[in-house]
Amino acid sequence: MTAVQIVAFTAAMVLGVLVVLCREPLRQSLVNGVFALALAVLFMVLQAPDVALSDIVVGTVAFPLVLLATIARTRENQRPE
Repeated sequence: MTAVQIVAFTAAMVLGVLVVLCREPLRQSLVNGVFALALAVLFMVLQAPDVALSDIVVGTVAFPLVLLATIARTRENQRPE
């Protein structure tokens, strides 16, 4: 195992733990996007560019945007009138 692989595995592991430890949904969605980016780097290091590209599109862009829109809409509905 090379040093680059060790760094990529460690970054993915640490960011995965940070996603679990975040309690605020907004912050958790942002950390989840960074975690997905770290996974994409890990996939590139492990020579799986097709999986990395899919992870970039879904995990880094689409999922956080859908999650942020859901949080905004839920908070909007919870405001007292």
